[in-house]
Amino acid sequence: MGECQSIDEVSLSQGELYTFVTNKNGRGESGSLVACIKGTLSKDIINVLEKLPMDLRKKVKEVTLDMAKNMESAVK
Repeated sequence: MGECQSIDEVSLSQGELYTFVTNKNGRGESGSLVACIKGTLSKDIINVLEKLPMDLRKKVKEVTLDMAKNMESAVK
């Protein structure tokens, strides 16, 4: 997990939505995936991200996201 992260929702199959958090510096290579979360509710995303150690979360300086309010809420 680095300073630059991205978060977005993806429909993998039959309309099921998942939220992906990735390390942008990994450029999609092995180890880039930080979290894959079933659903897009901010409370579910927050619950998963809070399981990451605080020292890793404090490293994050920038998060790329779209205008979805649930993603913005989870990032804050």
